[in-house]
Amino acid sequence: MTLDDLDAVMAIENDAQPYPWTRGIFRDCLAVGYRAWLAVSGDTVCGFGLLSCAAGEGHVLNLCVAATQRRQGIARRLLQQLLDDARAGGAEQVFLEVRPSNQAAVQLYESAGFNLVSRRPDYYPARDGGREDALVMAIQLSFGQRNGNWA
Repeated sequence: MTLDDLDAVMAIENDAQPYPWTRGIFRDCLAVGYRAWLAVSGDTVCGFGLLSCAAGEGHVLNLCVAATQRRQGIARRLLQQLLDDARAGGAEQVFLEVRPSNQAAVQLYESAGFNLVSRRPDYYPARDGGREDALVMAIQLSFGQRNGNWA
């Protein structure tokens, strides 16, 4: 992902998220060198993922796929790329936060080997004006293969 991709990234983010990141947040992530990947089909950006990596830990900051491109394995491939990047960056474990209401994402992360480690009460704003908890999930990276996938 580069600054030139932000129009496409923002279109996906704004369509998918009730409280989307701003262009400035994406710009800042790129400026500090976070690992940022696109999924592209033909000439069309159909998803993206961002990862920070420091002090032996990775953090999946954002992972999103365009609504018209979901259920095709794109998020799984992006997540695997982020995990590979975390490992290459020296991370021993990777964390993320996810809304409990985002069951598709929770199932993806669980199937990739992430485990629930804690819950952050009232972390996300909710559409009804209230707040929604965040599930904090983590995966311990190893250098062995499990079920045909690196995890």
